[in-house]
Amino acid sequence: MQEKDLKPSRKQRLIFALVAAVLLGSSLAAYVLIVMGNGTVNYSKMTMDQLQTAYSDKLAEVDTVAKRLSEQYFEEFKSYKSNVKAYNSTTANSNGIQTKDLKEGDGEVVSKDNYDAYYIGYCSDEEVFDSSFDNYDEPTSLKSPLSLSGISLIEGWYLGAEGMKFGGVREMTIPGSLAYGETSEICGGTNSPLKFIVMAIKPDEELAKLNKELSNIENALYAAYSQAYSNYDSSDVDVEASEPTETTGE
Repeated sequence: MQEKDLKPSRKQRLIFALVAAVLLGSSLAAYVLIVMGNGTVNYSKMTMDQLQTAYSDKLAEVDTVAKRLSEQYFEEFKSYKSNVKAYNSTTANSNGIQTKDLKEGDGEVVSKDNYDAYYIGYCSDEEVFDSSFDNYDEPTSLKSPLSLSGISLIEGWYLGAEGMKFGGVREMTIPGSLAYGETSEICGGTNSPLKFIVMAIKPDEELAKLNKELSNIENALYAAYSQAYSNYDSSDVDVEASEPTETTGE
């Protein structure tokens, strides 16, 4: 057989090109139908493996934005660590909400849920129970800021943040009755007063979008796991193997 006999004719090449185009178009259409919906990712159509991959990828994107914000605010917020000092728990519980502006912001007054925050939360003995630092004792960066949108915090936080301006830093003293009361133990017991140092910043649009997508993936993952659990058939279990063998004495 000669080499020219192996080469497809012009007609055959045209047919191959058309088939390839159809296959490519079908793949893209399938992707659009499965993944895309109204210009946004339709996570409900993804498999569990795809969702887990999407979740990891989105977390990496969040970390990238968090790093950018950390570079902007880290050094300033780190300087407020020196304000973390012991305080009298009895006095803190009896005096109600107390606030002190360590820095008055130059932006508009924040509302209940339209801002992000970096914070340090600490007990009367100076123990820090939570903070925005990656490592409080030897911090090198800030974690992703806390978004006040769509979450629920203790009542004392909202009362203490009233009147704050964007860019401001405030020290809040919150009595135990407006913190976790008798329902939860923190700082060594129940009804413990808490102090926070809070920096209010404007929400980053990119981070807000990523967090919303991350929440959508989490919801889709939860639905996928729930569906997988509901599809589990207990009849598949070897009942005979799990049941004790009846024995008779001779």
